[in-house]
Amino acid sequence: MKYSTVIFDFDYTLADATSGIVSSFNYAFSKLDIPCFDRESIKKTVGLPLDKAFIQLTKNENEVLINQFLSLFREKANEVMSRDTVLYADTVNTLERLKRSGLNTGIVTTKYHFRIDETLNMHGVLDLIDIIVGGEDVKVPKPSPEGLFLAIDSLSEQLDNVLYIGDSLIDAKTALAANVDFAAVTTGTTMGTEFLQYPYVKIVKSLSELFNE
Repeated sequence: MKYSTVIFDFDYTLADATSGIVSSFNYAFSKLDIPCFDRESIKKTVGLPLDKAFIQLTKNENEVLINQFLSLFREKANEVMSRDTVLYADTVNTLERLKRSGLNTGIVTTKYHFRIDETLNMHGVLDLIDIIVGGEDVKVPKPSPEGLFLAIDSLSEQLDNVLYIGDSLIDAKTALAANVDFAAVTTGTTMGTEFLQYPYVKIVKSLSELFNE
């Protein structure tokens, strides 16, 4: 392949953390006497910063309430998130294949860096990722290109040699803002046709489909 570095989003690109995310959201909502939301509604917010996800769901922008929500979400997430996160069936094989080919690998996500470390450690694959940039590592979250630039600079890579892979329009916008190539996987809540409005090199149903072509 033409790239020497492949950088991934995390949720719905490499892994499915739906169970932990939904339980953490609804735990916080119940503590705040806010009606709980169904699984699909919460799934559609994945990829947004938590405060933005809260606003999208509740239509409430009260900062005090948002901070209470964030604290309660993290309380539950510390208990369940890594434990309940499942890597996709082709994630490990894909990462191993890239490393065998001598490519750099990275993750740029709005999820907490320490949470990614914990999850990958739990699955024994942390050594397959060269750089992780999480939500707490940047000042401005995706679709700002800050996280991608941080990862790329850390790897001393050139933009032309980088492919960013994600499952959401936020990821497509991030790649566009960073001026790097983008490949979409439809393992999240975004349909393939929705990506057509942004530059892309591939739109595929799975990581294995992307790298087997």
